[in-house]
Amino acid sequence: MNTRIIIAGGGTGGHVFPAIAIANALKKADESIEILFIGAKGKMEMEKVPQAGYEIKGIDIAGFNRSSLIKNIGLPFKLVKSFLQVKNIVSTFMPDAVLGVGGYSSFPVLRYAQSKQIPTFIHESNSFAGKSNILLGKKATKIFVASDGMEKFFPAKKIMITGNPVRSNIVNNTINREEAIRFFGLDPSRITVLSTGGSLGAKNINEAVDAGIDEFGKNNLQLIWQTGKLYTEKAKQVAEGKANVWTNDFIIKMDYAFAAADVVISRSGAMSIAELCVAKKPVVLVPYPFAAEDHQTVNAMNLVNKKAALIVKDNEAKEKLITTVMALSKNEELQQELKKNISALGVTNADEVIATEVLKSITVNS
Repeated sequence: MNTRIIIAGGGTGGHVFPAIAIANALKKADESIEILFIGAKGKMEMEKVPQAGYEIKGIDIAGFNRSSLIKNIGLPFKLVKSFLQVKNIVSTFMPDAVLGVGGYSSFPVLRYAQSKQIPTFIHESNSFAGKSNILLGKKATKIFVASDGMEKFFPAKKIMITGNPVRSNIVNNTINREEAIRFFGLDPSRITVLSTGGSLGAKNINEAVDAGIDEFGKNNLQLIWQTGKLYTEKAKQVAEGKANVWTNDFIIKMDYAFAAADVVISRSGAMSIAELCVAKKPVVLVPYPFAAEDHQTVNAMNLVNKKAALIVKDNEAKEKLITTVMALSKNEELQQELKKNISALGVTNADEVIATEVLKSITVNS
């Protein structure tokens, strides 16, 4: 019988894209492996996973809403319902192993698998582990982490430092800068800034870019501005008639965006950082301050302390972001220093290392 693996989790691109990268690495290692994803209904994995060619089952689950306690009333019912759905999916699919990549849909899947003695694996992408993963880590077979110092969250003997899986089109990017800039309809002779708030957008980054949009033209810069859905219309109005600005809610070809960029503005989610390290880009990080345990600030400071990135606090973005970006775009020496230091942190084969380790453990257990 073919090896069967469930991959659970999602919610943001930072969970979904690494999950797909690991699935691809598993298939590359053994074409006969059967892979099933489990995600949260209504979240981006329900769209992105089928686009990547994999089957996904959705469960009814939501996370704890920190901003509105009233919205948590139905949470216990959703949890019970999701456990019943998971029980049904797992007992039908009968996996040899379950891998959780984070996001609240991974918790009931791994918890149920552990109760049935099915080997479970966790990929913790951040340098500050989430509460669900800490709980699950006690019974996990192995825990893959992106950085050192994770013994404070997980049993040391179960930890393996692998780095974060990066999409293959970014790892193997052969697009030259000129071709990439022309793809966005821009001018290769100008310094190009890429502003990205991750798959869901970033309000304070968008508002800072919006307020400072004329500074790009005045400084002979051009902008690739990925806004997320909520800011698309506003950004399109602001960019109207400006030949030096390209904007959209989502960038499908991030490999082109990275190839085009001379300087990047970004959130500091674990996957954004992993991709920036591989892409070797000078970056101004604006951590999202409401991420669990403020892990985006921890991620960002990890780079800043190695002189591999600059940081602007989210609540200071409107005052400081554009001036910081303008100064960096003019400082070739600092750009080179940031490039050199960030590229030393790039990991290009995390997906293969994780896939190999999962398959090895299955063989040992079977």
